[in-house]
Amino acid sequence: MNNTLVVPEAELYYELHGAGPLVVLIGAPMDADAFAPLAGLLASDYTVLTHDPRGVKRSTLAPGGTSTPEQRADDLARLIEHVNAGPAVVLGSSGGAVTALALAQAYPQLIRTVIAHEPPLDRLLPDADELLKKSEKMMADYLAGDVTGAWKQFFALANMYVPDEAIEQMFGGERDPQEVAAERFWFAHEMRESISWRPDIDQLRTARIVVGIGADSTGQLCDRTSTALAARLGIEPTRFPGGHTGFADAPEVFAGALRVELKAAHQSR
Repeated sequence: MNNTLVVPEAELYYELHGAGPLVVLIGAPMDADAFAPLAGLLASDYTVLTHDPRGVKRSTLAPGGTSTPEQRADDLARLIEHVNAGPAVVLGSSGGAVTALALAQAYPQLIRTVIAHEPPLDRLLPDADELLKKSEKMMADYLAGDVTGAWKQFFALANMYVPDEAIEQMFGGERDPQEVAAERFWFAHEMRESISWRPDIDQLRTARIVVGIGADSTGQLCDRTSTALAARLGIEPTRFPGGHTGFADAPEVFAGALRVELKAAHQSR
């Protein structure tokens, strides 16, 4: 089922799949389409909620509106209450993992477990100031029109090897206007707010949190940030198949690992 929900400053597009206990799959900037294959695999046993974050693709944003982790968490809380199927197990990936952690802090009654897969929490690292300074240059370059140059900086910062030729092919030339608009929104209104967010570690310790890291992400920036988060929470990170976008690259394999965590979440309470 596809529908919309009006929230402060925005109108959210969301989808519901299947039936059973509620599982929420979220990203930032990834939209509902990025999670569609995984949602389809889980829908035989779960009610799966996906959505486009505020300002992305089919979700609108009022002029001058912003997208902070707190706002996205409030949006998600309103969606969970609207579908009336909680409490939820929430899988958040990348910026969506930051949203999920903010949700756990502000609305613990709505969640059963948060699975934070590779949250880019730069402020947890000893070189945070340097990382954030480089990110500011990258965002400024993108917004000034140097799209491929900014993406080259992005992959270098993330410690992901992508050949320059591939970056030119992916992000240069003619592209889908809706995709470009979502990308620009991320560089202008989502990235800074996500990577500079400071989690409340004491508060998160009271929730059931799983910190996920891709098996192929070793040495990457989000491996470092996720490892730092798990250490502060006093838990061991959980390895998931694939890399930073394993849920989309190999959804069948990822779904198998996720089902193990979903079963554990529902047995824990």
